[in-house]
Amino acid sequence: MAASFPVTTDKPLRGILCMILAVALFAVMDAAMKSLTPYYSAMQIACLRGALAWPLVVLWLVSSGRHKSLLKTRWSLHLLRAVLGVTMLWAFVYSLQSLALAEAYTIFFTAPLLITAMSAFWLKEYVAPRHWVAIAIGLISVLFMLQPDGDKLISLGALMALLAAFCYAISAITVRILGRTEGTGNMVFWLMTLLALGAGVLALPDWQPLRSELWFSFVLIGITGFGGQIAITQAFKVAPAALIAPFEYTALLWGMGFDIVLWQLFPQFSTLAGALVIILSGLYLLWQHRR
Repeated sequence: MAASFPVTTDKPLRGILCMILAVALFAVMDAAMKSLTPYYSAMQIACLRGALAWPLVVLWLVSSGRHKSLLKTRWSLHLLRAVLGVTMLWAFVYSLQSLALAEAYTIFFTAPLLITAMSAFWLKEYVAPRHWVAIAIGLISVLFMLQPDGDKLISLGALMALLAAFCYAISAITVRILGRTEGTGNMVFWLMTLLALGAGVLALPDWQPLRSELWFSFVLIGITGFGGQIAITQAFKVAPAALIAPFEYTALLWGMGFDIVLWQLFPQFSTLAGALVIILSGLYLLWQHRR
């Protein structure tokens, strides 16, 4: 059965549940990718993220009949999303080399605020003046979290996490636009394909052989990357970006848990305080959206 392309209908509850599931799966994937940083370059790990999920994506498409519409697509937006995806993953994995998972997530939490701001310009979704104040407060709190009087403000890892957040925000907007004419299968397949190819080419000069003892991390990246990508693509397709973006914040709980259990890293006060302000800003946007 060929995939159809209905006009996207907003389904807020489904979008929220898909986002919560996606965040949980991606947190497991991020922890697995962080465990690979001592062995591989950030670009090679980005390539593996796409390549390991690719077979599962193809199997899902063929079994559901969605593969018949793969060539009926908007190439320009898919290429833009692929460039953003490669840059985002490379930058985020790079940040994990020097930051705890919770620290990287806290900086990455600027993405929902950026998504809300960008929704006003590209999706023509109304953003009230008081929402802009909440966005500004959330972004300013990142400076506090980075400790302006210390070394973290100029940390390359922190800057990479910010770059990843910016790329992710733009990518989320492209998903919302693509969702008006294309199915989830198309968007997931072309992202995984172009991500694996693009990052793979860039990773070739420093490519390292895969270690057999790391097989469990590879399996986790493939399965959670596949499931998370489907869930998050569906979330941004069926619900307004400004509504579901704040649910990204559940990642902080996962990040702190993995930091403590796997690496014995406990969050600093500045990280928790900055995260609290950013989360409150995002939740305020959600509350205002539902009024």
